[in-house]
This record gives sequence, C-alpha cells and structure tokens, in this order.
Amino acid sequence: MPDLILYNGKISTFDADTPHAEAVAITGGKIEAVGSDAEIMAKAGDADTIDMQGQLVVPGLIDSHTHIIRQGNNFAMELRWDHVPSLSDGLAMLKAQAQRTPAGQWIRVVGGWSADQFAEKRLPTIDEINAVAPDVPVYVLHLYDRCWLNKAALRALGIDKHFYEPFVSGRLERDDNGVPTGLALARPNAQPLYALLDMAPKLDFEHQILSTKHYFKALNGLGLTSALDCAGGFLNYPDDYGVISELNRRGEQTVRIGYQLFAQRPLFELEDFKRWNDIVKPDEGNAYLKCVGAGEMLVASAYDFEDFSYPRPELPKRMEGDLRPVLEFLLENRWPIRFHCTYEESAHRLLSVLEEVGRDKGLEELNWIFDHGETVSESTMEWVARLGGGISYQNRIAFQATAYRDRYGEDALREVMPVKKMMASGAPLAAGTDATRVSSYNPWLAIHWAVSGKGRGGDMIWSAENRLSREEALRHWTAAGAWFSREEGQKGQIRAGQFADIAVLDRDYFSVAEDEIADITADLTLSGGKIVYAKDRFADHEPAPLPELPDWSPVPIFGAPGAPATGSPAIAAE
Repeated sequence: MPDLILYNGKISTFDADTPHAEAVAITGGKIEAVGSDAEIMAKAGDADTIDMQGQLVVPGLIDSHTHIIRQGNNFAMELRWDHVPSLSDGLAMLKAQAQRTPAGQWIRVVGGWSADQFAEKRLPTIDEINAVAPDVPVYVLHLYDRCWLNKAALRALGIDKHFYEPFVSGRLERDDNGVPTGLALARPNAQPLYALLDMAPKLDFEHQILSTKHYFKALNGLGLTSALDCAGGFLNYPDDYGVISELNRRGEQTVRIGYQLFAQRPLFELEDFKRWNDIVKPDEGNAYLKCVGAGEMLVASAYDFEDFSYPRPELPKRMEGDLRPVLEFLLENRWPIRFHCTYEESAHRLLSVLEEVGRDKGLEELNWIFDHGETVSESTMEWVARLGGGISYQNRIAFQATAYRDRYGEDALREVMPVKKMMASGAPLAAGTDATRVSSYNPWLAIHWAVSGKGRGGDMIWSAENRLSREEALRHWTAAGAWFSREEGQKGQIRAGQFADIAVLDRDYFSVAEDEIADITADLTLSGGKIVYAKDRFADHEPAPLPELPDWSPVPIFGAPGAPATGSPAIAAE
C-alpha cells in the first residue's frame, strides 16, 4: 500500500512509456505507480493523499554543474543581486545592510548578477560602494573579471600601499601613490578574486550547517532536488566537507549531491589524487551524498578561464605533460573525470591527451564529462561523443553577452554556446548553472535563456533556430541529468522504481508567457517521497521551520531565489 498519493495533477513524467499522467503513488521514498486518478486512487487504502489542483508536476530538477557545497557554507552571509533590476537598487541594498551588519561581519555580493541586467547598463564604482557603506567591510564580485573591496575591507585585511600581491595572475588597481583603490582585476585568472574572498571571516561550523540547510531549502523552493558538485578553488577535501558530511549523517540533506574532487595545488595534482584515492572511491557514499569522480580541474595548466572581457588565454606548453600522468592514474583506477573547457583551441589539446591515454587505460562506462564549451565546433562535439563523453552546458554566456559581443562581434554571439548542435552530436547532454560565482543558482534563469535565447539584459543572443523547445530545455534539467552521475533509471523521471523526487510548479511552464519562465518557483517539492518544501495552496504540508539565520543575515530581509524575504519590508526598501 502506498505511503502517499499525489492526484489531480498535470504530470509531465519525461518517461516515453507514459509521458503524461494525473497521479503518482509513493512507497518507501520511491515511486510505486504512475497513471490516471482512477488507477492510482484505487490503490489508496490508508495512504495520505494530496490534491495537486491541476498544477503542473515535473521530476525534481538536476543541476549537472554547480558548486553547492561551497555555497551552502556561505549562503547566510551573502546579499543576492540575482533579480535586482537596477544598480541604484543594488546600492540601496548595500546601504541598508550596512546599517544592520555588526562588527566583525562583512557584506558580500558574490555572483549571480551582471551589469547587463541593470537599467543603468554599467558596473558600480568603488566610490559608490564606499559612499553607501563607509564603515562595514564590503566585497562585491562581478563574474570572473573583477571584484571591489571598500575602504573598510582593505583596512580589515591590512591591504595598503605596502601590500605584497602573491597572486598567480591579476592585480590590485593602485593610484598614483601606489595605494590600492579597492578594485581587483583578474587577468585572466580569477584566482586573486577568490583569494581575497577567502581572507574574509567565515561562519563557524554550526552556522555553516544552518546556512547550508537554508540554501538547500531555497533550492527546493525552485524545484531542485539533485546536484553535481564541482568543488572549486579553496574547497579542500576532506577538510571542507565536514558540514555536508554531518548533514548527511543526520539525515538532513534535502538535495542529493554527487561530488567531484577538484585539484587544489598546482604542480602537485597527481599527489593530491593519489592521496584522495586512498580515502574515497568513485560511487562511494549513499543516495544523498557520494563521490562521483574527479574534476572539474584536473590540473591547473589545463584550465582556460572564461573572462570574455579579456582575450582568450592560451594554455601553457607544459599542459600536456602535467595532464597525462594525472589522467593515467585516474583512468587506471577507474575514476570518472570531468574537465572545464571554454574554448575550441583548448578542447583540441585536452581531447588529444584524453584520447591517447584512453586508448591504453580505457574510457568505457566512465560517463566522463566535458564542461562548458562556449566556442567548441561541431567536430569537437562529435569527438566528445566518439570518446564516450557527455557535455554539461551552462548559461554563463547570458551574464556576459555584452562582453562577448564587444570582443568577438554580433555574428559570433549568435553562435556561442551551441546547444542545438551539441544535441545533434550524439553526446549525452545536460544543463547546469555553474553557480554561484558567475551565474545565479536559479535553474529557471538558465531554462529561460535556453528557450528565449536572451541574455540577462534582455538582449538576443541566439537566433530562433538555435533556441530550445520548452520540452527540450526541461529534459536537460531532469531525465538527461541522471547519466552524468551514473544514476540512469534511478532519478530524473516520474516513473515506477525511481526516487520520488518531484516538484509541483507554481505555474504551467509549458504555457506561460516566455519571460515568466524566469519567475517560476515550486509550490511543493518532494525528495525521496518526503515533503521538503511547501507554500501557498500546499502550506498546510509545510515541513517544520528551520531555525532562523543570524539576525544580521541579508537573506531573510532581502530574500534570494527560492527564499522570499521574510523580514521588514521597510528595511529592505531603505
């Protein structure tokens, strides 16, 4: 007998055998049956039942490339500009938050926004940031190209004219007297921007636990139930995985995570992977937290940063020599891999090494992943498919459309991030955000871009023939995502035997006006058959509220995608 039945829904299952249904029965965290109301309600017995009231029901969304573990640790500290319509509004938020931030805390705006989205179509200046927040340290990150630290942040970090810059690339802007202005530039490597952010205060362990739970709730509020975590700079394994491991141990995860290990020490990557291979193995873990491989950075010399405001970086000549032994070790030990690659020129060199090592060590059944690919050619896509790889694409270009057009021209912009051609290549394909230091973690912004072809400022990136249908775009966030963690048949569809990861959307994605897609949220979300998010019509089913974030956190006051503001509107509007 089922534990729970959802009925009277408009269910898109993404299962070819039963593409549409009205009801679903759930038992023991998995889907028992899918069908008509009459068929499923006949099984009801003493099961709990919830009326979907005709709303659209879809599989829980899967982000195939994000940085969820790192962001969870920081979510409570960040002021989000993801949906802010003007720079003046963003600066007003900084001013209001400065008035409520206690000594010892910073204000951070870290990714998810672009100057393209602002009415003013420009970036803030350091003088404007200093004017609205003269006394509280402020860090603002824009894409991969720059960040601003106000005077209070420079003082807190001891950065003055005598400060020695230990950065691999990039620099602090200085005035004629050698005094740092507060603007830091990546040229083209974003390492300096992240190094400066890493110097700021961090939450203690228990507050990181709470921050992560609130982040997961925000993701559930957008209908997301699974993610592939690509680690990132300054996220060291196993040291920085204590929070997510503890949440998993407590049974308090509401987003399934498959994590990859990201090399942290240039020139010592092989040593790192050998050490990690003694600690953990691929597929080790459980249904909510498991290691799924290595990447997205395998070696530092193979990483081509995608700052489109700056010329394409050429990978160093030593790259092949650095990469080959790492690939040999990982493939020999059957570690699935993924690697970051933005440019066609980089792809040729990376794939040549992979093909050579793969002939000896084998690539079979590894479901290896090629990430990004904004400028790759059709022949490169076919090369990935021939080697057994899949492509994970993201909407980073939607945040950088103006910069890309200015550098490469209108015609090149029309062809950038060629998802339609990727679909024709035969390679498995899924979507992600690459959140949060460039893109927003909101999957509906990415889906809106894929369907409309528009950037964050409303400017057209793709011509009509390059845009995806609504069904294609959503499939890349559901059924298609399971391949990338080797969980096909376990999730991504509303199908008997799969995890009961389900989202009831607040509007009909398939029929709403195109620009409304970006505003979609979930009214009800289930993870493993358990209700993890509920609002509006389903508010009676809302789980027990989480403990509140610290009273200085920007999130309750200003809100964030999937987490509407709950604090005083008067403060948020100041």
